[in-house]
Amino acid sequence: LKKQFPHSTNFITDGVNLDIPTGMSLCIIGLSGEGKSVLLKQIAGLIKPTSGKIILNNLDITALEGDDIQYIYDVCGYVFQFAALIDSLNIFDNIALPLIEKKVLSEKEIEETVYDLLEKVNLDKSILLKFPGSISGGMKKRVGLARTLTLNPSIILYDEPTSGLDPINTRIIHELMKKMQIERKITSIVVSHDLDIFNYVDLVAFLYKGKIHYCGPAHTIKEIEDPFIKQFIAGLSQGPIT
Repeated sequence: LKKQFPHSTNFITDGVNLDIPTGMSLCIIGLSGEGKSVLLKQIAGLIKPTSGKIILNNLDITALEGDDIQYIYDVCGYVFQFAALIDSLNIFDNIALPLIEKKVLSEKEIEETVYDLLEKVNLDKSILLKFPGSISGGMKKRVGLARTLTLNPSIILYDEPTSGLDPINTRIIHELMKKMQIERKITSIVVSHDLDIFNYVDLVAFLYKGKIHYCGPAHTIKEIEDPFIKQFIAGLSQGPIT
């Protein structure tokens, strides 16, 4: 997979080859500016690659055009770095928005779905009439996850889901991500700089200079002898590397 933006001589992804088994969780790590989020957005169909293929359920989604692109959005849920909630809508409407747009459920069914999802992300109904500006960052992240789950995606892409959170809220989000993966058999792809994420994913891929430098089990990542990976992991323990 390759991606070059107009008026640039550089490739952001420059020959990425990656296989993610169904139902597994993968964390993509790498230095800031290496193109991790760009890779995620290509998988989500938000950015079209310059060349290469992305195969979801035996379908090359890079070849989809027009209304057919909706298939990607039905299959893939996307959790944005800062939750991307709509400030003018209360929490209930933020979560319900995808269901309202689909127009397939009654108001009562939408209400029941929102209540169920709120419980799944460990939030109380008392926040439903509040607006995003009046809840904490950790709550916003969980509301964003609840909204992503409304359409039952089989794949969820997380872009820095714990960015800016304290260690306690970081662990809460990671536990929720793992819980959703197991309960719903969701394939999860996470971009993260949090060392704690290795306790909650199956695989780790290291993106370097536009290619996958390493991909392997998460539980052995700290034992890899590659000096660059060792240096990177050591840096994570002291905070994000830039």
